[in-house]
Amino acid sequence: MPPTPPKSSLQVHRINTTTNKMFGQKQSQPPILSSRVQLPSTAQVPDTVARYHTHPVGPNQSGSVVVQFIGAPVSTVWSVVRRFDNPQAYKHFVKSCHVLIGDGDVGTLREVHVISGLPAANSTERLEILDDERHVISFSVVGGEHRLANYRSVTTLQPSSSGNGTLVVESYVVDIPPGNTKDDTCVFVDTIVRCNLQSLAQIAEKLGRT
Repeated sequence: MPPTPPKSSLQVHRINTTTNKMFGQKQSQPPILSSRVQLPSTAQVPDTVARYHTHPVGPNQSGSVVVQFIGAPVSTVWSVVRRFDNPQAYKHFVKSCHVLIGDGDVGTLREVHVISGLPAANSTERLEILDDERHVISFSVVGGEHRLANYRSVTTLQPSSSGNGTLVVESYVVDIPPGNTKDDTCVFVDTIVRCNLQSLAQIAEKLGRT
């Protein structure tokens, strides 16, 4: 039996599977009506949190919401998530990150380089929200070599309803690449976001045990 590839390799394989569909054979683009990204009913969050995840979606855009439970306190999870200068701490598809402008406050620009095997090389991103009191962070993609134009995400943290962990909600809106569908775009981005949040859970839970 061949050795099991490392987890990062399995994650890249998952991304490549959706990439082949999304960026392979071109498909006809159905008309898409303007709508809004909405939280799933399973995500029981207060209105003060939900409002961050209600995004207008344009005619040629796609968006979704991913929810992750983490068995660690909000303070522990937030200590990892809030580091705009160090996304590679839990985002395994990020190879390196360099701050271009700013000191970590809103308006800070970073340049992210991704690992090989993804349909991208680098991304320039701007910090839009950093709220340490409400545990909200948001960034938008403003440049770089990739196909996810006008990407904007919001991540919020709150204590889980059971009181023994953290509920992480991440939502995003992004332009649909030419020749692809709304569903293809969501599948591709959702896969990346889920992998990132699962990695965050492992890291935060390990920190919570130390």
